[in-house]
Amino acid sequence: MTAYIDPSRENWEAFKQLPRDTPIQMVNLIKYREKAAYPEGHPLHGAGLSGTEAYARYKEAILPVLERVGAAFVWQGTFECVVTGPAGEWDEIFVMGYPSSAAFMEMVKDPGYSGEVVVHRTAGVEDSRLIRFGV
Repeated sequence: MTAYIDPSRENWEAFKQLPRDTPIQMVNLIKYREKAAYPEGHPLHGAGLSGTEAYARYKEAILPVLERVGAAFVWQGTFECVVTGPAGEWDEIFVMGYPSSAAFMEMVKDPGYSGEVVVHRTAGVEDSRLIRFGV
């Protein structure tokens, strides 16, 4: 099984070729690691956090960055069961709204995001999908 945490160069280039000035929504499919994998030297390395706990830290830490770029959660719910497809494939699904793809790119380049925020996401996520939709 191939896991996806970050976009491939090819997918990122395709994303950048789409219009940057129209609202978008991003579907997030997340599968957590059993144990968070913080890098050596990080204060939480070896702290025994679960992937779910690491991702909760990510969601809390990203809120100021989302506010700066004008993004917000559009939908999030409590996972109950899979009706069509394999059970256990995803732990969390939510939709983020961005005023534009330029705002999304601003978010991922924000020093707050690339510094102390994304490390929690990377530590907590075993596999993910990020799917862009126009609004």
